[in-house]
Amino acid sequence: MMEENAPLTEGVYYILLALYEPRHGYGIMQFVSELSNGRVELGPGTIYGAIKTLVKRKWIVPLDDDGRKKEYVITEAGKLLIEAEIKRLDELHQNGLLITKEERQQ
Repeated sequence: MMEENAPLTEGVYYILLALYEPRHGYGIMQFVSELSNGRVELGPGTIYGAIKTLVKRKWIVPLDDDGRKKEYVITEAGKLLIEAEIKRLDELHQNGLLITKEERQQ
């Protein structure tokens, strides 16, 4: 899916954000769609493939499986990863604004 320190894909970024509260796969899909105003629609294949990888990397963990739908939640390592990604995205955004504002002023 991705290298350890590579930028997150948009799907993985949203999945990790969704798991700040325990959710199952379908709940993740609904949350991401709602948060992105329908712009990002994750399918079951994307969700469950990503979940498998994120669990393997210890960025999320499954909660006790007491029902048919298994819920997951983000770990501290996952939260650190999100914080680093937000800083990276902010830098991209600020640099883009800096350059485009300079261009418009010329």
